Amino acid sequence: MNAQESTSTRPYLIRALYEWCTDNGFTPYVAVRVDDSVQVPREFVHDGEIVLNISFDATSSLQLGNDFIEFKARFGGKPRDILVPVGRVIAIYARENGQGMAFPPPVDSLVAAPSSSAVLAPVADVVESGASVEDRVVQLVPAVDVGDDEPPKPTPGSAGGRPSLKRVK
Repeated sequence: MNAQESTSTRPYLIRALYEWCTDNGFTPYVAVRVDDSVQVPREFVHDGEIVLNISFDATSSLQLGNDFIEFKARFGGKPRDILVPVGRVIAIYARENGQGMAFPPPVDSLVAAPSSSAVLAPVADVVESGASVEDRVVQLVPAVDVGDDEPPKPTPGSAGGRPSLKRVK
């Protein structure tokens, strides 16, 4: 089996970070780029994305599979079945401190925004074009410094000072 035929590392990393969050008492959240393949309540989708709490307390029948994340949850008091293709997950992180991992956006969102400087190319294409791989990496930036003893202060546009994802391009 060569690199082209191997399975994606994304579902394994999602499961590992989910386990890390739960082992440390954190609440795991996943950010998802929504399209027709994603089964979530559309009224909670903002700018084509939704953030889902996938903690044990917030979900029922959670399955973190290689192809899909499936669970049942309540939205506005109504039970809903949630189905998210793993390829649509753009980040998993701990709500309490923002630590986690961001993934490259799904391929179709790259097609929709070809003028974006964050468009990812195969590594061989990047090397041949002279651009560095680091110029194409999406990073998760913690919302707070680990050494801070006081809670973070709300920033304009944030909801009550909660941790947030920031894409560094």
